[in-house]
Amino acid sequence: MKFAYILFSLLLFSIGNAFAQKLNSGPVVTYRNPVIAGDFADPSIIRVGDTYYAAGTSSEWGPAYPIYSSKNLVDWEYVGPVFAELPAWTMGSFWAPELFFRNGTFYVYYTARRKSDKQSFIGVASTKDLKKGFKDHGVIIEWTKEAIDAFIVEDKGKLFVTWKAYGLDKDRGIEILGAELAPDGLKVIGKEFSLIKADPAGWESGGAEGQAIFKRGNYWYMLYSGNACCGDKCDYQVGFARAEKLQGPWTKYTGNPVLFGDETWKCPGHGTVVVTPDNRYFYLHHAYNGVDFTFGGRQGILSELVWDEAAKWPAFKYGRTPPAQAESPMGASAVTNFDFLINYEKDTLKAPWVYDVSFPKPSFAVENEALQIENDNHISTGNFIGLTIKKGNYTFTADVVAKNDLTQNIIVYGDANNALGYGVRDNRIELWQIKDGVHEVIKKQDIPEKYKDIKLRLQSRYGRFYEFSWDVKGQKIDSLASSVKIETPWLPRWDRAPRIGINVSGNKAGKGEIKAIQMKYD
Repeated sequence: MKFAYILFSLLLFSIGNAFAQKLNSGPVVTYRNPVIAGDFADPSIIRVGDTYYAAGTSSEWGPAYPIYSSKNLVDWEYVGPVFAELPAWTMGSFWAPELFFRNGTFYVYYTARRKSDKQSFIGVASTKDLKKGFKDHGVIIEWTKEAIDAFIVEDKGKLFVTWKAYGLDKDRGIEILGAELAPDGLKVIGKEFSLIKADPAGWESGGAEGQAIFKRGNYWYMLYSGNACCGDKCDYQVGFARAEKLQGPWTKYTGNPVLFGDETWKCPGHGTVVVTPDNRYFYLHHAYNGVDFTFGGRQGILSELVWDEAAKWPAFKYGRTPPAQAESPMGASAVTNFDFLINYEKDTLKAPWVYDVSFPKPSFAVENEALQIENDNHISTGNFIGLTIKKGNYTFTADVVAKNDLTQNIIVYGDANNALGYGVRDNRIELWQIKDGVHEVIKKQDIPEKYKDIKLRLQSRYGRFYEFSWDVKGQKIDSLASSVKIETPWLPRWDRAPRIGINVSGNKAGKGEIKAIQMKYD
């Protein structure tokens, strides 16, 4: 009887303890993807102490390679670019920056197109302080017709660089190669070796790239991406491989591909694995939002890996598609507001402007209580400065002081030959487009000469349906007469989303005068 009483007491204690733990644990905190919104392809991530850093592709935009920081993998803040001034040897195609940290120094191994031959190769730069930008050390890997997607591995105190090779060589299949680096990380000193080759008959028929390599237990693991990365015909997917030695042989997982898209997130891939202090494995990669798709660009997505300890293979915790919502690392829950208003008559805030690297960096400054952009060329889009669009539904406005002989525009910009603009000049409002290099005025409207302080407005839906309008402070304007709607399915470029911004144009020298800008997301 006494023994039964003891068992009953222990049972009650266990139930009570479990109930108390459940009460104390609280609800599971979740986050929603994307964790880094807007066009942020090929993300690289590292953890240094208690801080995570991520860098991403900037394609044809300068400054090159945006960097973000976070304490929890969910809430990210913009730090600045890797290169405020572009490296002298480069001309564009700023892809796949790979961050690495060693002995107090940050490194970035990056892909760029070389001016001398317009081919893409891998460079390296370093810094002690991310906020001060990186010092470029030039090309580190020049490999046949193309070398892209660097990834750095440290093995037994030695550094190795891996990269995608033979992407443009018709006589050789695509493979991922590796070679030893000098101790300072700035020079290749070893002979190349092969890690994996793309299977031309399988899901990798479009190639293999974007490798992320890490060690766990007795194995090296690789996540790599295959097929078409970009554009509305993309079919990007992710696979696993592993090896007991970095030099191989590597074995591909029989269940590949292990991550692919659906209607929520399309074409996921090309990322980096990072391990949290509590030993959770997260893969920061990119994917297209299923609604905004190519108009929103490839955004920063966080997916968690879990482990089958018997088989020694990882799996994605939430299945074979990127999660829309998942359990947060470190109890983080992002509530991000991307709206902003800058009134240059009283504010000193600086917007994170980007520009087209095909042209010289535009000359602009805040002077005389206005943002002034220099009209220093005769190309209608050449001095465009823009902002990365975070979501497809937004309203962008610019308050301008109308001028003669100088058009001030708000622009949705794909590239110099594909853009949509709405501007004021000489008492006239014009909606225009450049498609495949052909300029066309879609609509124009005369306005009274007394109207000088003009608010230009763009409302976007899903990043592709636009409504333009204008008004004047203190004046009643017929909204039906002053607005126009248009769709531009041709604006996204194959590897990047459009930007929204402003410029000035005209046949005479002069400066625009923008009094305020505002971005408000729905």
